[in-house]
Amino acid sequence: MSIEHNRVSIAFGNRLRVRVCGICIENDKVLMVRHQSLGNGYLWAPPGGGLDFGETLEEGLQREFVEETGMEVKVVKFLFVHEYLDKPLHGIELFFEVKQTGGVMKMGTDPEMSSKDQIIDRLKFLSFNEIKEQPEGCVHNAILHSSSVEELLAMQGIYHHIV
Repeated sequence: MSIEHNRVSIAFGNRLRVRVCGICIENDKVLMVRHQSLGNGYLWAPPGGGLDFGETLEEGLQREFVEETGMEVKVVKFLFVHEYLDKPLHGIELFFEVKQTGGVMKMGTDPEMSSKDQIIDRLKFLSFNEIKEQPEGCVHNAILHSSSVEELLAMQGIYHHIV
């Protein structure tokens, strides 16, 4: 296990996390954040993160977007649930379609990681061709259940990634 992966496990592991994630589409591309030391060396995932106690789903998603992308968003609709279980990490992720309402897109940070341990290193709108070109294990599993923006926005129900 790499030092970075160990830091992620310490920060987020051995507890159930409820996460909120936003699917933001622009010009038929999906906004994705790249996290170093996750997945197979890195992991592209939609913006999102852990819900804080006392925070509504919408408030948490809006906060996460500002932190990771600099963008202000509104929730359009609830899409689906994704359960991730690869011990020591266990997350219940609630995915929503969102639309940008303000702010300027810029790469942000993860406040749960120290300034020297930041793992976010890229922010980009990716086409499904670019997503499918990524090596195995380098794209969030929930995104791989679809092959187009239309399919992604039509996803409903519960999806699992259990190792």
